[in-house]
Amino acid sequence: MSPGVRPGEAVEVRPGGASGPRPGGLLVIGDVVTDVVARYRAPLAHGTDTAAAIRLMPGGAGANVACWASRWGCAEVTLLGRVGAESAAWHEQALRTAGVRPRLVVDAEAPTGTVICLVDGAAERTFLTDSGAVLRLRPADWSPTLLDEAAHLHLSGYLFFADASRATARLALSAARARGISVSVDPASVGFLVETGVGRFLDAVEGAEALLPNREEAALLAGLPAPDPPDPPGLAVAAEAAAKLGSRFPLVAVTAGAEGALVVEGGSAPVRVPGVRVAARDSTGAGDAFTGAFLAARLTGASAVEAAREGCRAGARAALRVGGRPG
Repeated sequence: MSPGVRPGEAVEVRPGGASGPRPGGLLVIGDVVTDVVARYRAPLAHGTDTAAAIRLMPGGAGANVACWASRWGCAEVTLLGRVGAESAAWHEQALRTAGVRPRLVVDAEAPTGTVICLVDGAAERTFLTDSGAVLRLRPADWSPTLLDEAAHLHLSGYLFFADASRATARLALSAARARGISVSVDPASVGFLVETGVGRFLDAVEGAEALLPNREEAALLAGLPAPDPPDPPGLAVAAEAAAKLGSRFPLVAVTAGAEGALVVEGGSAPVRVPGVRVAARDSTGAGDAFTGAFLAARLTGASAVEAAREGCRAGARAALRVGGRPG
C-alpha cells in the first residue's frame, strides 16, 4: 500500500504531476482486478497438465476502459474503484503510468478481484472470476465532487451485479443526470446478467444515455436467442437486438468482434461499422478498448458512427496484445 493510504480511503493520484483536472474529462466507475492470463494452444487436458504461457497483469473492464480512453486522446480520465491492500500500490502505479487518475478505495477486508483469463489458440477468452473487493464498492465511497470536471460518466456493468456496488452506481448515475452529464453503461457479462436477471439490470441502468454491449449481451437484453458465431456477414440477430435496445436508450453501440459494430442513435436503423481484421493473439479487453476509444472520440466531438470506427481500431489493436490494457 502507498505510504499514508488507509483502508477505506479513496486515494487520488494525478498522472504526470498534473496540477488538476481540465474540463471535459471522463469519469469511470468500475472494476480494478488482477488478471492471470493463461494462453494455451493444445486442448485443455483435464486431470493433468496443459502447457501455457502465463502472465500476471493489471485488468478489470472499468480500469481497461479508462486506460484506453486515455490512450485514445482523452485528456483527463479519472477512475473510481475498490481494491485490496495487497496490490493497491501496484494498481495505482499501473493506472498512473497509463495516464489515468486513480481514486482507489482500499478495502481492509477483501483482496483485489482476480480473474483467470483462459485464452485458446483462436484468441478467444474464458474467464474465471473472483470479484473480491470490486463488488464491495459502496455509497460511502462515492462523492459528487468526482463529477465537478466530468463531461461524461461511464459505469462498468460489473457494478450492477451486487447490492452495494449497484447502489453506488445508481447514486452516481442519478447525480450525473441531475447535472446534465451523459452516462454510458457496458453490460459486461452474459453470465452475470443471467444470474442477476435482465429486468433487474435494465431497471438499474434506467437513465443512461448510451448502452455499449457486445452482441451476445445485446441479444440477451433484447430477449433474443444468442447469436450463432457464424452470424456474420448479416449480423441479423445483433442488428435486431441493437434496434430493440435503441427504443430504450438514445444511443446503442453493439460490438461484434472482427465483424465491427452496429450503431443505433435516436431510434434510427442500425448502421454497421466495419471491423478491422488482425491476427489476434488475445481478445481479452478488446471490447473495453472499443468502449474507451469510442468515449474518447465522442468527448472530442465525433459522431457516434465516427466514434465506433475509432472503437473498432482500438479493439483490433487490443487483440494484437496480451492482456486488456494498451501498451
